Amino acid sequence: MAELNTLDEEVFGKAYDARLMKRLLRYLGPYQWRVAVAVSVLILASATQVIGPWLTQIIIDEAIPSGDRNFVALLAGGYIAAVLLGAILTYVQGVITTWLGQSVMYDLRTEIFRKFQRMDLRMYDKNPVGRLMTRITNDVETLNELFSSGLVTVFGDVFTLGFIVAAMLNMNWRLALVSFSVLPFVFITAFLFRARIRNAYRDIRGRVAKLNAFIHERFTGIRIVQLFNHEEEQANLHAELNQSYLDAHLRSITYYALFFPIIQFFTAFALALIIWYGGLRTLDGAITVGILAAFLQYARRFFRPIQDLSEKYNLLQGAMASSERIFKLLDEENIIEDPENPVALPATTHGQIEFQNVWFAYGKDRDGKPDWILKDLSFTISPGEKVAIVGHTGVGKTTVINLLMRFYDVDSGQILLDGSPIQHSKLQDIRARIGLVLQDVFLFSQDVGYNIHLGSPDISREAIRSAAKRIGASRFIEHLSEGYNQPVGERGSGLSVGERQLVSFARALAFDPDILVLDEATSSVDSKIEEQIESATEKLLNNRTSLVIAHRLSTVQNADRILVLHKGTLHEEGTHEDLLALDGIYSRLHELQFAPTTG
Repeated sequence: MAELNTLDEEVFGKAYDARLMKRLLRYLGPYQWRVAVAVSVLILASATQVIGPWLTQIIIDEAIPSGDRNFVALLAGGYIAAVLLGAILTYVQGVITTWLGQSVMYDLRTEIFRKFQRMDLRMYDKNPVGRLMTRITNDVETLNELFSSGLVTVFGDVFTLGFIVAAMLNMNWRLALVSFSVLPFVFITAFLFRARIRNAYRDIRGRVAKLNAFIHERFTGIRIVQLFNHEEEQANLHAELNQSYLDAHLRSITYYALFFPIIQFFTAFALALIIWYGGLRTLDGAITVGILAAFLQYARRFFRPIQDLSEKYNLLQGAMASSERIFKLLDEENIIEDPENPVALPATTHGQIEFQNVWFAYGKDRDGKPDWILKDLSFTISPGEKVAIVGHTGVGKTTVINLLMRFYDVDSGQILLDGSPIQHSKLQDIRARIGLVLQDVFLFSQDVGYNIHLGSPDISREAIRSAAKRIGASRFIEHLSEGYNQPVGERGSGLSVGERQLVSFARALAFDPDILVLDEATSSVDSKIEEQIESATEKLLNNRTSLVIAHRLSTVQNADRILVLHKGTLHEEGTHEDLLALDGIYSRLHELQFAPTTG
């Protein structure tokens, strides 16, 4: 989608982006002293890398020729102490950097989740949930690797290289230059493999997102898959995506499998040059055997950080790509936000709803023009009035609810609540006044009680039981093995359709809204439960504004007023009897639903 390329899986910019890195480093702000400790430990650990070879040179050139056993023992003990100190410092550094990485990722995941909670529904309409899950899991994990084993430890590699280069140049600069002569070949190799590894990494990131989106969609629609015996076809599709993901990984592994042996070859070649040139210089008496032995150790330690830096480069490449996608998501501006100077709603809403010349489209048609769902729609619902909205599928009935709840904003016109445009009030204030019961009930995979109060501290256990009892849900809840503490399973799978609907009614009533909206709320229940719901809600709708959307006209015949939508406009309105007498769209809908069957 053009306006939200945030979620494009092929976002891969530069291997290093100073702007992105600067923003990433801000997440280390709350942990500055730990970062300082980690860097200090890294410097000390890097310094220990030069001690061992230096002691080796002294032992060979001074201690052994002098025959001083105590001096040899002292230097050997110093060598062991340097190794132990390096191991301890490496352990401390690992603990600190891992803690830093996990802490930063905790903060980042929290920020992303909060962003997801506030994002406009348009974003969810146009992006697979699996792709969004990739943002908060895989991409964040890539950044975790950067902070835990990349960003801080790269300083350790740089310091190690610096200390070793200084020690080698100080010990014998000619032999040091011979050792460094293979570095151009190392850099050329790294450059050649960099692009290939980067492309392989791009494929991995894109394909894992597609795989996640596919799996989430198929698990969500597992009933349809099984109903139409599509298990084999879906398994084949999954196998194709999975094979594509595997191929990308294998290609990346192949590049790494070639890269590291080549680097090891150059390391061995550098050692051979040291032995050849250093041996000749030793025979000439220009350098000592101890210096040659020390250089062999330095050379091994020198190329190890270079290999690490090559790995860190690839890690940095992935982190830049992940951070770019994450930050574009975090920077995506919501269209629907609280106004800068919100108008406070009264303590108790009267419940008057007014649509004034409302135009709305979810998107554009093939010609690039707005595909209008509502066209110049105007109507008023008085406080305490029960109004129903009916019409053919697709005329905009549910859209009316979406706009009233301000899940979307109107393109033209305005919606007023008690005479105040809803755009002028806080979203929380508006939605707190409206209770919504949908046809497709969503329950969280927790207990029944939680699905009624949703964690609200203002709703007591007594209020939960009262709401369930008034709606008639307490009858089946009290027969559950754990009552209100009974887990309902994912999306309420442990309850029947009718039971889930009753819980959703109890939820709406527990929040005691001033306005009650029922969107096809009884279309998925049987007649007995429908009668139970209607009987319970009829009393609760007294002195409460209510808006009912229904396909089944039997559920709206007692409404104070019925609005009939046709092609996005208000075509008819009146009572059930008035509309039947009008002999229009409502009358034809009534005939279709209540026409006697023959046969």
